Amino acid sequence: MRRTADVSVDLSLVLYPPPHSTRHWRVSSSPAKLLPKNRLLSESEWRAIGVQQSRGWVHYAIHRPEPHIMLFRRPLNTQQ
Repeated sequence: MRRTADVSVDLSLVLYPPPHSTRHWRVSSSPAKLLPKNRLLSESEWRAIGVQQSRGWVHYAIHRPEPHIMLFRRPLNTQQ
């Protein structure tokens, strides 16, 4: 995967459901074409396409109707 700046935040921080914080990222069309359709990305992979966020976030789900939206979560007690 190639590093690009075409990633934008769609919805920042949402506390749902406890005990996790979740974050949704909308990926622009160029890097979205690079996203695998059948598996989650490792931290090094999502960072390589330009997603920037603090440590502790995990790509936990693929939203099948809109695969360009990446869903992340981390435990609520994680330090910033």
